[in-house]
Amino acid sequence: MPAKYSKELKSRAVELVLHAQSDPETAHGANQRIAEELGLNSETLRAWVAAHKRSQAANTPAEPVDLAAENRRLRAELAETKRANEILKKASAFFASMS
Repeated sequence: MPAKYSKELKSRAVELVLHAQSDPETAHGANQRIAEELGLNSETLRAWVAAHKRSQAANTPAEPVDLAAENRRLRAELAETKRANEILKKASAFFASMS
């Protein structure tokens, strides 16, 4: 019967492998080394890392985002929100003074 591992252990183990793989000095053998340190089967850890990478790839947008256009859109939205907030403050003060 396969061993049950907590989600916390899985996520922490995957995080350790990804961190080790991102550094060229520690990338070689990272999966095997971390699996031994945590008392896991290296193939189990490899499968967890692969599943994590697949899920991350599925969450990334297929089309690249134009950051400049997105920034302009967000700035315009922020300016409109600030204008609306000022109007609401003035209306609130007006109605408060009428009581």
